[in-house]
Formats: sequence, structure tokens, C-alpha cells
Amino acid sequence: MSVYDLRAARAKAFHRLTDGVLDILVIGGGIVGAGVARDAAMRGLRTGLVEQYDFAFGTSSRSSRLLHGGLRYLAQGRLRLVYQASREKRILHQLAPHLAQPLAFVFPSYRGSGWPLWKLRLGVRLYDGLCGGQNFGPSRTMTAAEVLGHLPGLEPKGLCGAVRYFDGLTSDARLVLDTLRSAASHGAAVANYTRCHEAARDGTLWRCVLHDEVAGQELIARSPVVVNATGPWASSFPASRLRLRLTKGIHLVVPHDRLPVPDAVVMADQGRILFAIPWGRRVILGTTDTDYDGPLEAVRAEPEDIQYVLGVVNRAFPVAGLSSADVRGSWAGLRPLVDRGRGHPSDISRAHQIHMPQPGWVDVAGGKLTTYRLIAQEVVDRVVRFLGYRALPCATAVVPLLASEGVGPASGILPPPLQREVVEELCRHQWAVHLDDVMVRRTSWLYAEDDPAAAARQVAAWMAEFFGWDEPTLQAELARCHDTGTADVRQGP
Repeated sequence: MSVYDLRAARAKAFHRLTDGVLDILVIGGGIVGAGVARDAAMRGLRTGLVEQYDFAFGTSSRSSRLLHGGLRYLAQGRLRLVYQASREKRILHQLAPHLAQPLAFVFPSYRGSGWPLWKLRLGVRLYDGLCGGQNFGPSRTMTAAEVLGHLPGLEPKGLCGAVRYFDGLTSDARLVLDTLRSAASHGAAVANYTRCHEAARDGTLWRCVLHDEVAGQELIARSPVVVNATGPWASSFPASRLRLRLTKGIHLVVPHDRLPVPDAVVMADQGRILFAIPWGRRVILGTTDTDYDGPLEAVRAEPEDIQYVLGVVNRAFPVAGLSSADVRGSWAGLRPLVDRGRGHPSDISRAHQIHMPQPGWVDVAGGKLTTYRLIAQEVVDRVVRFLGYRALPCATAVVPLLASEGVGPASGILPPPLQREVVEELCRHQWAVHLDDVMVRRTSWLYAEDDPAAAARQVAAWMAEFFGWDEPTLQAELARCHDTGTADVRQGP
């Protein structure tokens, strides 16, 4: 195998970013930034996007991996948000069926829990109605006996019954990558590991100083419009006027045979709801919702977070007896919520906001993974009006996303098999630069493999041959993957 020239491949994107003037430069390679880049490129705008870390490094690879309207938001009276999200999850199922798998949820009701069965029954009927009668499946009520037959090991004491309804399961990071691949296919120039460390007005344009972290060089991009879609980092730019309230959510990964749930299970805990989500040979548990003021690059599941989630699960399934020894991996992320002052984190609206505090500078914050396409459409609508262009109409609701070719399940929801060909495809065509790019965001192998340390060594060896890494670089990549901050994976099974 000949060594792949990574810098030469990246130079093509940088030439398009810096040669002449862009129509729009997107800063931030999470799901919102990716959606904006795709929409703008499809409308004929000369589009660039840069991300200081890997694509989907932050919030967009650390979610519950759900496409959902948010049954909890109905109880908060946020019908518009639920309607928008319910509509968008159906649109995404049409655009990317490989990334939108229908998933049934069982929500048990217990005496005195605050979630009486009549309320849940009414809620799921309204939920199906807000989906326009086109949800992924019909909801129904279950008796206590039916619930216990369906979910062996569930706590029987005080159980009144349950409702069963449908939402969707996705791969959040793969959704970002396939959205970016679609953006690139329409002419967008995108680059990860490229930090914008200065953005200032220069006449009618924004002059953005970019630093390529791979080649160690600085470049200049110019555009009349800059979209700040950097999530938790959004308020760090002087031009931004955003005030964010960051809340942390963690997820744990345990073997499915330790909690063999056939459907996702909703577990209520003092006003919050957590999920147990079946994910192939694993189950995803989470999430928490606590205020956060630590380093943005090193958000982790702390021991107290892990014990809280395990405690909720063990109260719901007392026979499971899960402990930290069962945890195969964890991830933690930040929700960049719009700060409205006081209130419990779980009560803060997930609605998005779009502002232009200075001519051509667009701040976007808030929102949900499920509504990213709609957020992007609203952003680009505003950009087109500002520019005064006669752009093409938005077509992101009808043009399918690109699914990966030659990778098979890698473009889907569950982790693909560990294969050298998959690694080469991800490095050559899907912007993987470091070991954790492959192991965490593009394949989820770090969570899915029974011996993640051995899997990481194998993938590192393949990447070393592909990129021409020497032994010190290979060892540094292994250490980076171990300390990535997006996973806390045990050695061995």
C-alpha cells in the first residue's frame, strides 16, 4: 500500500476556502454547521466550513442518539417544538433511512410517580397527532401484566401499566458526516482540525484567520457572512452576543445481556426521565442534565454521574444489579442552551435562536439534533436575504443524504465490522485524521468491541501503514484515543 498524502488532500479544500471570496463561511462542524453548509451549497452559495477539532467532536457525537419529538416537552406545554421535531424526524427518515431506524419506547407508570397512566395515554395520543398520524408506529396502552411480560426484571411494585410509542434511533456523528459529505458533493469546501482564531470586519467582508492544525500553517478566508455554529464555544468570539447556559449530559454503555430490553425504556426520576436504549449488543443508558462550567474540551462522566445513572436503572430493574464493572464505555457532552436566567436545567427550552448582532455575523444556538435541518434552513434563509441573492430554493427536505459506499454498515446506526477496508475508506474519503476519529465518531468501535484496547491497536496499525506513521506517532495516537475525553472504556471485556 502506498502512503496516503494527507496534507496534499487537505490542501485542495484549503485552496477552495481561501481562493477568492466565499459567500458564506460556517465555523463549527457539528450537526447545525453541517446542515447549514449543505443547505447553502445546495442553493448555489460558495460555501466553506471549518471545525477546530474533528467533525462532530462536541455535542453532536455525545447525544442519546435519538430522533424524537420529546414526549417530556408535551408536559411542559411546548407543542410547537414537539410538532417541529416530530415533522423533522419523519423527513429525516425519508432522506436517510440508513440513519433513522424506528424505535419503540415503553414508558411504565407507577403509583405516585407523577406520571399517571391516564396522563401518559393522553400524551401519546397527542404525540401521534402532532406527527400527523404518520409516526413510525402506533402508540398503545399496556396492562401491568403485559409490561412485566415484555420487560422481565422490571420493578413490579406499584406498576399500573405503561404506554408504548415510537421515535427514532440514529447515529449522531454519522449523521453529521453524511450531511457534510452531501454538502461537499454540492461544492462546499470543508476542513476539520482547522481553528478560526480571529474574525474581524474588513470593509464589507469578514476576514477570518484559520490555523490548519495538521500542517501547522495559517490561512485567510474572506466572506460577507460568517455563521457561528460552534455550540458550547459560540460565545467565545468577540462578535458574538450569545449568552449560553451549558448543561452536561452523560451516557453509559453496558452489555445487552446485562439488561436485555427489547425496546427502549423510559425511567422517571423526580421530574427527569432517563432512557435505556437497545443498541445492537449494547444498551445505552442516560442521560443527566446538570449545569457545567469546566473545560469545554474535557467533559467527562464523573463517578457521581455514573452512580446516579446506574442507581436509576437499578431501581427500575432491581434484578439487573448493574455496577461500574458492567460499564463498557461512557460519553459526556454539553447542551449549548440559550441562557434565560434561573430555572432547573431540565426546564430550559430546547428551542433554537438565530441572531445577527453585526452585519454578516450570524449566531445560532439551542435546538435539538432532530431539528437541525429546519434550523439550517432558517439560517440560510436569513443569509440569502442579507446577501440579496436570488438563490435556489431550499431542497434539503427532499434531496436524500449520501450514504457511504463501500463501507456497508459504517454509514448506518450500528457499528460496522472491524475491517481494514473500512478504515481506509474513512481515512481517504471521510476526513479521518486521528485514531479516535475512526474509533469513536465514524464507527463507534471503542464502545462496541469486546476488547476495545486490542481493537484500537489493530486500527492504529492499519492507519500507521496508510498515513506512514512512525512508532512514536502510533503510540501517541493510542494515548490520544485513550484520553480522548469522549469515552472511558475499560480494558478487555
